[in-house]
Amino acid sequence: MSRVLDCTEIVNEIPFYCYGEVSSEVEERIEAHLAACAGCRGELARHKAFLELMDAREVPASVLGEDAMLASCRATLRGAVAAESEPRSSGWLNALRNFSRFQIPFQVPVGAVALVALGFLAARVTPVRFGGVAQAGVGDAMFSNIRSVEADPGGGVRIAVDEVRRRVVTGSPRDAQIQELLVSAVREESNPGLRVESISILKDGADLESVRTALLDALTHDPNPGVRLKALDGLKGWAGNPVVRRRLAEVLLRDDNPGVRIQAIDLLTAHRDDSIVGVLQNVVQREDNDYVRTRTTKLLEEMGASVGTY
Repeated sequence: MSRVLDCTEIVNEIPFYCYGEVSSEVEERIEAHLAACAGCRGELARHKAFLELMDAREVPASVLGEDAMLASCRATLRGAVAAESEPRSSGWLNALRNFSRFQIPFQVPVGAVALVALGFLAARVTPVRFGGVAQAGVGDAMFSNIRSVEADPGGGVRIAVDEVRRRVVTGSPRDAQIQELLVSAVREESNPGLRVESISILKDGADLESVRTALLDALTHDPNPGVRLKALDGLKGWAGNPVVRRRLAEVLLRDDNPGVRIQAIDLLTAHRDDSIVGVLQNVVQREDNDYVRTRTTKLLEEMGASVGTY
């Protein structure tokens, strides 16, 4: 049998009862007690009157900060409830309206949730910039984040939205803007296919130091071996450049992909460079790929250097 609540417990539970924050079992005990106790019924009436006064409070112009926001939420929700009798369209607006029918006197969080939901749907579903800014077309790719939500007593809502739209940039591969975007794609794009495609276009512009640097960075740092191979292909015409040759020697020592190492040694054999003799000797001692080791040994012999290190 359920324990009977005394008056002290009932008075303590009344705020939660009004907010709809008690279990069905506790709710039954409260209502059974209220039916028999005039004092607790009076306490309930006083609490409801207090909530009604809070809801009916006007927002002074001097009120700032969170109090204004909470009061504005109450005012906005009251306006929505007052317009309930008007015919409305179906869809998510109906769902939002039905949610407001729950008898929860603590309207501030309900109003805040409703406003945030309205802002989220307005920003995500209908690509509109609030505050009189231009409206995006339905087909425009757009990403948005809601930064702030502000309600006013008249029922309006101001939502600050950060938007990023997709646009298409066209031009020659030699254009500075196009090259900058391609270099950025090589260094930052998470999709390896896009990195490969960007390098394929950039490789004809390797005479520019910025492009060549991007190719060298991709060669030594990109996690995808396909991207690294494509960067090697773009550096073929620069195999005699001292900086490029040093990077190729690093690839021989550090790259874990034999295909990349084979391509690197093929480029190195096209030119002699005494400054990388020590690296090539280390490669011979450490290399487990027969082709790379044989080509490296031959390159050392052509340079008149010994195979081993002493």
